[in-house]
Amino acid sequence: MFELKNKTALVTGGASGIGAAIAAIFAGAGAKVWIADRDEANGKTMAAKIVGGFLSLDVASEADCLRAAQSVGTLDVLANVAGIGHVGTLLNTTAADLDKLFAVNVRGIFNCCKAFVPAMLERKSGSVINMASIAGIIAVRERLAYTTTKFAVVGLTKALALDHSHTGVRFNCICPGRVETPFVLARLKEYPDPEKGYRDMASTQLNGRMAKPEEVAAAALYLAAEVSEMVTGSTLMLDGGWSAGK
Repeated sequence: MFELKNKTALVTGGASGIGAAIAAIFAGAGAKVWIADRDEANGKTMAAKIVGGFLSLDVASEADCLRAAQSVGTLDVLANVAGIGHVGTLLNTTAADLDKLFAVNVRGIFNCCKAFVPAMLERKSGSVINMASIAGIIAVRERLAYTTTKFAVVGLTKALALDHSHTGVRFNCICPGRVETPFVLARLKEYPDPEKGYRDMASTQLNGRMAKPEEVAAAALYLAAEVSEMVTGSTLMLDGGWSAGK
């Protein structure tokens, strides 16, 4: 049911964290997986573990994305995972901060879709998976720019599905809550009390813990596989109940 044999996938942000977990689970399901990332060292290390390859890619660059599409060819699965965060309210968020997040989190997905989706539409098959966030469903305190861009990702995904899913190409997004990635764990080490910081972050989710990257990857595999053919324009929540309310 969750086989990707003879499929080709590309995962942006695939060098580490959620992207690396998605690349690994896609490869384990039989896909040839391209890892696209700005982190060349970790990206090549990750690519060496799977059947596929590595592409140096800045998703904020339209030219980079078009070159990637020319190199890779037609995809069966496009997972837009690359993204960046920012902490701040209106009072300490600059226009440059907002522009930077839009360039990666929103324009990056737009650029990759512009580069890869036309060939999917021509072939009338494919699955596009966009990484949104709980912050694309409900606002998160002191994450003004991040929340704004993730709401945009959800809207972009739904618009793509509405316009194109009749062709056989599906568009969905995943909305994780807190995820225990290497990046998050590294930031927690900078806290005065890392254990308390972890508990505080985990407590926002009703089940009292953060998600593992592999749990998010499992959701991506479901959306990539043919078993989810009836799913398009959806927001798949992996937030430990956060969005249900406190």
